[in-house]
Amino acid sequence: MQMNIDFQGRHVFVFGGTTGINFGIAQAFGRCGARVSVASRQRENVDAALATFAAQGAQAQGLCADVRDFDAVGAAFQDAARRFGPIDVLVSGAAGNFLCTANAMSANGFRTVVDIDLCGTFNVLRQAYAHLRKPGASLINITAPQATVPMRSQAHAAAAKAGIDQLTRVLALEWGADGIRVNAISPGPIDGTEGFRRLIARTEEELVLARSAVPLGRFGTSDDIANLALFLASPHASYISGAVVPCDGGGALESVKPALERTALQP
Repeated sequence: MQMNIDFQGRHVFVFGGTTGINFGIAQAFGRCGARVSVASRQRENVDAALATFAAQGAQAQGLCADVRDFDAVGAAFQDAARRFGPIDVLVSGAAGNFLCTANAMSANGFRTVVDIDLCGTFNVLRQAYAHLRKPGASLINITAPQATVPMRSQAHAAAAKAGIDQLTRVLALEWGADGIRVNAISPGPIDGTEGFRRLIARTEEELVLARSAVPLGRFGTSDDIANLALFLASPHASYISGAVVPCDGGGALESVKPALERTALQP
């Protein structure tokens, strides 16, 4: 069967969809004909995203809500559904992160990242449920390699992302009977994003080291993640649910290579 990705007439909601990877995902769905709703905490980011959508000829609306505010998230979904109808595709991608070792991190710093990433993801999915097309909706969470690959200075993000991975699997179990698919994408280092600049490419030395850890030898792009999201949300992935899909050029495999090499050397 020919791969034809068409979201004409579909309502796609991207929470956190005004910047970075999530904005790239939202734009890709807009190019495929979807009616796109994006939400962000900052009004200026929403306005800038809508200006870009208008220039591209996409049908889009923007809303303001902080994922940590359960009621505000619910109001955003009500407003979006009122104009664009039931939600066919939901991408939950709001996130926060910073580098800090555990013994230097405050309780508030740890809690803030968990509140945004994990509790925020729950708030988005839970409040969206009433507005999802049933059967047929596709939910995609944005997680990260820290969920399964221990990384220094990432205790807060690792704990939050591990929770998102399990939340993805549990909701795939619970909501499957409604015909709702729930999956997650785990991006590797994506060039041009704020997280890439703040966490990976702070120095030329770090940049070279990070690239050398990717078996494919290059950093990812927003299009790499957007293309995967389009596939997971499409009928071509209609039997995929509960999956956490890495899109990292094989980078997560490098974390287990030393252990495997040591095992291979043992008699």
